[in-house]
Amino acid sequence: MANFLIYLIIFGWGACIGSFLNVVIYRLPAKISLINPPSRCPKCFHPLGKTENIPVIGWLWLRGECRWCHTPISPRYPLIEAMTGLFFALVFHQFGFTWLSVGYVIFLSWLIALALIDMDTMTLPNSLTQSGLIMGVIWQTWLGFTVGGINTASVYLFISILSAVIGIWLFDTIRFIGSFVLGKPAMGGGDPKLTAMIGSWLGWQGVLITGFLACVYGTIIGFGAIALKLLEKGKPMPFGPFLVLGAITAIFLGDFLLSSYLEYIGF
Repeated sequence: MANFLIYLIIFGWGACIGSFLNVVIYRLPAKISLINPPSRCPKCFHPLGKTENIPVIGWLWLRGECRWCHTPISPRYPLIEAMTGLFFALVFHQFGFTWLSVGYVIFLSWLIALALIDMDTMTLPNSLTQSGLIMGVIWQTWLGFTVGGINTASVYLFISILSAVIGIWLFDTIRFIGSFVLGKPAMGGGDPKLTAMIGSWLGWQGVLITGFLACVYGTIIGFGAIALKLLEKGKPMPFGPFLVLGAITAIFLGDFLLSSYLEYIGF
């Protein structure tokens, strides 16, 4: 019972972060302040009350529509809140109450915001990829310090920066070759920056796993969407969400995938 309450609290905390991520996802591309005005109906501009602002529950309380003008409120908002809360609970369940978990929930918050913004606008804001990269380097350095002091921290710092460089070089190369072969831009300029950010958090092995999985996810989902006529052939599709899916998979299953691969090739 005690464990259930703890995870329920973590879920609620994550849902609150998810509520703020909804604000970031909507306002950052529109260049609107993240603080002012307070949360309100986008049609009638009536501010949301305290009970209406409760993550997930507020949407259910309002029955999915504005209390004042009855404009429908997208179910995407509570879904993002619930998804963030679930990811937070899964992180602490797998990695315990450690600095690793603290870092991963911060990282996941950046990833969720970037994936949804890319889906909406086909852009990956520099303000998020750059701040996420800096946070990744800082976190890895602190993680190294908690493991073995200053000397280990300097090693972790070097690996984090090197992994970010590997990430951006890898996808800049893929972007260049793909554009040359296709005769048109094969990938946006933000994708290598996102990959660099992922490298700063997950290390060089993690960023390679992420890149491979992103290509697999992109191929399967892309061909599936075309086959189901959900996407026109030749129409651009954001790649950021697939990088995010790859990174999330690497967080939870990266060690298993790497050990399975090394065992398969005989190492």
